[in-house]
Amino acid sequence: MPGTIAHTQSRGWRRAMQQTKEPGPALLTEWSSQGATRSGFDLNVRPANPSDKRTLADFFGRVKPQDLRFRFLSAMKAIWPRLAYELVNIDHTDTENLLAFGDDGQLVASAMIATSDRDRRDAEVAITVRSDLKEHGIGWTMLERACDYARSRGFKRLHSIQLSDDRAAIGLQEEMGFHAHPCPDDMSVTILSKDLQG
Repeated sequence: MPGTIAHTQSRGWRRAMQQTKEPGPALLTEWSSQGATRSGFDLNVRPANPSDKRTLADFFGRVKPQDLRFRFLSAMKAIWPRLAYELVNIDHTDTENLLAFGDDGQLVASAMIATSDRDRRDAEVAITVRSDLKEHGIGWTMLERACDYARSRGFKRLHSIQLSDDRAAIGLQEEMGFHAHPCPDDMSVTILSKDLQG
């Protein structure tokens, strides 16, 4: 079963980041894409860097508590500064954070991709969309970008861990070909997996 390294600091992500690993192939730090969602909302996607700390903190300030709960798998009213720091100070090897900006330059979505798999076959994704922009197809497009990115890195499977009451996210991922099954250790959690070789 995949962990929750992309979703939350409290359930293994920090421990995974602190483990000593053999160097893997570096993530493509210059990887970026431009395009539009199905509704015509233009997106510019690029990897995060340390200068994005304030931008990311402001972005999460526009994410409702319920959406924060879905993203980090626990109740929270806001993210703390240390978390914003950790989400942009990443190694670009085991962890990447793709940021999507609108034409106005504002951050509208984030897609964290992470792995703790030494064989680099499995990765995990966690996506957040600004709460006031949820009806523009941004989540769908960011999941597509995350799949493309993971595939370009050679990962064979991409997983997502969702709270089982986050029906919108689960439905979107199933529509994109992810297969859902309950977590045997926690029935409040649903695991979704997609074969990237198909």
